[in-house]
Amino acid sequence: MNIEKEINEITGFKNLELLATQVVEGFISGLHKSPFHGFSAEFAEHKIYNSGESTKHIDWKLYAKTDKLYTKRYEEETNLRCHLIIDNSSSMHYPRLKEFSINSLNKIGFSALACAAIMNLLKRQRDAIGMSIYSDVYEFYTSEKGSERHHQMLLGKLNDAISQPRKDVKTQTYTHLHLIAEKLKRRSLVFLFTDMFQSDIEEEQLFEALQHLKYNKHEVVLFHTFDKSKELEFDFNNRPKRFVDVETGEHVNLYADNIKESYEKAVQAYFSDLKLKCGQNRIKYVMADINEPFNKILTTFLVERQKFG
Repeated sequence: MNIEKEINEITGFKNLELLATQVVEGFISGLHKSPFHGFSAEFAEHKIYNSGESTKHIDWKLYAKTDKLYTKRYEEETNLRCHLIIDNSSSMHYPRLKEFSINSLNKIGFSALACAAIMNLLKRQRDAIGMSIYSDVYEFYTSEKGSERHHQMLLGKLNDAISQPRKDVKTQTYTHLHLIAEKLKRRSLVFLFTDMFQSDIEEEQLFEALQHLKYNKHEVVLFHTFDKSKELEFDFNNRPKRFVDVETGEHVNLYADNIKESYEKAVQAYFSDLKLKCGQNRIKYVMADINEPFNKILTTFLVERQKFG
């Protein structure tokens, strides 16, 4: 089969915005209490009430104590600044798909739809959204904005990422997280979608890059995106297979059952170490299995949004 032809036939989601809206609406309808009640505001000060002004903000408790009319003045809370970071290397395009739907996702498709759903929530609160996409190069960056035009542009970039998988494209998470950290000048809530596969550097260097994101007091959430059945549990039948590293092209021929137990132990240990080190560095770690619903992602977003600030 011609791989290049197969790649060119991939079209991404038919309507990413509509699908993201459906994901969010389904999530919200399952909550006991909606998190959207309009914009909150912080109390700033009292001022003397002047005749003819609206009585809406009169502090009646203070009136009972002082026998004088005062109104409350408020300051609108600063809107959230959120930056979405997506690993777009070859390993994120596993498994290879031609069509995408909510029931048919690979790692990049899951990440794109999750980001679109988070963007939908941010849009409802008029928050500012920025985005970075990287692989072996820094493919795309835009700072945080809240306009509808900006929102549509980001949706287009997400669909482009899905529709243009590359062969033998490595991950440079270490290099590009440092670059992104340098670009984020104002404190932001940062979400990183990656499978954390990078074979040519030490694990400690990856955490050094994550720590750099924390330097300017950003809140960082790592969505560790993976296919649980294949990449964690190594659920393959025991026929002879050639396993190929999609980023380097290196391969090995083997029977799955011969290494299943040792493979699972090694990967479990790696995942546990990731979670531990994220905790030590005050980075929120979320296991994001592409075969699971998006509820965990969206719940994490809401919790972190409430904590931010």
